[in-house]
Amino acid sequence: MIDFVPEPAAGRRFTSRRVVHLGDAGIDRNLRVDSVARFIQDVANDDWLDVGFVSDLTYVVRRTSMRLVDGACWPTFGQHLTLTTWCSGTGPAWAERRTDLAVDGRLVIETAGLWVPIDQTGQPRRLPAAFYEIYAEAAGGRRISGRVISPDLSPTARSSGWALRRADIDVVGHVNNAAVWCAVSEVATPSLRWASLVHHGSLEGDDEVSLSVDGGRFWLVVDGAVRVSGEFDAGEGSRPARREDTPE
Repeated sequence: MIDFVPEPAAGRRFTSRRVVHLGDAGIDRNLRVDSVARFIQDVANDDWLDVGFVSDLTYVVRRTSMRLVDGACWPTFGQHLTLTTWCSGTGPAWAERRTDLAVDGRLVIETAGLWVPIDQTGQPRRLPAAFYEIYAEAAGGRRISGRVISPDLSPTARSSGWALRRADIDVVGHVNNAAVWCAVSEVATPSLRWASLVHHGSLEGDDEVSLSVDGGRFWLVVDGAVRVSGEFDAGEGSRPARREDTPE
C-alpha cells in the first residue's frame, strides 16, 4: 500500500509551475494521467538541474502511483498548476519521490514514485553519498520497501494489441514511463480516482505488446511475459488484492 506522506517541514523541496496545454488534456478537457506522469518526471529533472546534482548513474522509475485528493477535481485545460516535489524516503538502492499538484493553492493530486539508480550497463547501484547529502533531511530517515506488485496475469483478462510509436522511446532507449501511462487512459474510466503502475522490465521499441485488462487491473505483455502491471479505481472504492515481489 502506498503511503502518500505529507510535505516535510524541513529539507529540500522544489517547486515548479505548469499550464495544462492542448496536448495535455483529453476530449473531456481534463488533464490526462500520462500528462501527470510527464509533469512529475519533468519537475524531478528540473530539481536535479537546479541543485546541480552530477552523477554517472541513471535513475529509472519502477513504480508510480497517483491519486485525486478527496473532494478535488481533475485539473482542466488552461489551468495553472503548482508542483512541489521532495524525497520522501530511501532504501539501500532506491528512493521515493513525492510530488504534489495544486491549483490555486489547493492540493488536487498526490503522486509517489519509486526510483532506482542504474549504471551504464543497466545494473542497479546503491544510492551515492551525494544523494543523501542533498535529500536525506526531507526524507527524515523514513525507510521504504523496494517491493513491487506481482506481475501475475489474470486468466480471465481481455487482451488486444498495444502499438508502440517511435516517439515513445526516450534517451535511455526504452519506452518512456509517461508514454506507458497512456495505457491507463485506454482502460480507465473518466471518473478515475487513483492509479498505480509498476515496471517489471523495460519495453523496447521493437516489442510486440499486448494490453490485457480485468476489472481494475491491467498488464502490458511481451512474448507471454508481463513487462508492466497496474491497477486503477474501477469504481468499487477499494484496491484489488495483490502479492509483492522484490526489484531485480
